[in-house]
Amino acid sequence: MQRRFLFLSALLPLAFTACETMQMRSDADSREKMRAAIAAEPPGDYFIGRRYYKRDYKFWGFVRRPQQPWATAQMVMLNEQQKLAPDREQNSMGSDNNYEYKLYGSFSDQTVYEPASNGFYPEFTLKSYELVSTSPANIYKTPGATDPTRRVIAKPQ
Repeated sequence: MQRRFLFLSALLPLAFTACETMQMRSDADSREKMRAAIAAEPPGDYFIGRRYYKRDYKFWGFVRRPQQPWATAQMVMLNEQQKLAPDREQNSMGSDNNYEYKLYGSFSDQTVYEPASNGFYPEFTLKSYELVSTSPANIYKTPGATDPTRRVIAKPQ
């Protein structure tokens, strides 16, 4: 009995290492698929946006150009004078947290102050949008980055 316990105890760390290795491989595969999808995006006069809803903040999320990695994305404040944001249009704030969109519009060259984060963010004037995915690949390394109640502002990797 004691030998069996010692044998099983010795195997336990190997099981956890295997799980971690499998998770790392899964993350690497997911990131590689995301890089391939980004590279396959057609060039054009649009942007890719990822909604980043935080209950205590008023920014909209991250916006990048097509074929550019998420690390180049900018956190933006959304100007909704021409078109309401998707969640506001549905009268359901934050219901689209972490959704990915094709955004049509432009940066206004204005910077907007967001008091809760004490930050200044570029203003993006939204003209139209198309939903790309309700469950896109993870772009954050920070655990819990998309949790709307956490006051952590993670940057895409």
